[in-house]
Amino acid sequence: MPTAVVTGANSGIGHAFAQILVGEGYDVFAADVNIGDKIKSLGSKAAFQLDVASESSIKQFAEQLQGQTVDLLLNIAGIMVGPEKDNLESIDMQACEKTFRVNTFGPLLLTQALLPNLLKSKSPRIGMMSSRVGSIADNSSGGNYAYRASKTALNQFCKNLSIELKDKNVVVVIMHPGFVNTNLLQRGGGPRNPETVEPDEAASKLWRVLMSKGIEDTGRFWHREGYELPW
Repeated sequence: MPTAVVTGANSGIGHAFAQILVGEGYDVFAADVNIGDKIKSLGSKAAFQLDVASESSIKQFAEQLQGQTVDLLLNIAGIMVGPEKDNLESIDMQACEKTFRVNTFGPLLLTQALLPNLLKSKSPRIGMMSSRVGSIADNSSGGNYAYRASKTALNQFCKNLSIELKDKNVVVVIMHPGFVNTNLLQRGGGPRNPETVEPDEAASKLWRVLMSKGIEDTGRFWHREGYELPW
């Protein structure tokens, strides 16, 4: 039976992904900073409290999985401080640090910590939840300084991982979910985009994208609808 680790599994896309994985027959190690009813309802392998912004929390989580094969690592957890704190007039060091610790540094350090587990798998795969707003070429509206930059930096981390892990047959898939009705989108403010979907639909489409990619596709950036995005 394959094994997966999913962060952000107590809400939104992370929870929807965990539900898919349980249905697909995975043993799921579901992790979130908050252990609530949603993560408890998964009936997964185990629910772990994990703060991806904390090095000590990542280390403790990895120690609990020591020796356990991990076939799939899904770094889904993410935050947005909100437009009122993330514009040219309001952005400050605290907002930048908070955003980068969760969206950028956390996924990299968790991947580093679980790399021995992934390399025990015959077909290791890493899915990273990025965002189209992290694309420099696609930026035509500005704003969201910390959030945009955190995803741009995450994309570079992912590209590095894909290059260094290719000879170990680790597939790295960078994913863009589009507009999704989650707490993150609500925190972003503004009117609801007509392309907004529910977490179940976003996760289902991204699951198909994630599992369709082979080592020849590693390190590339994909929209939930299946087309590649610019950097």
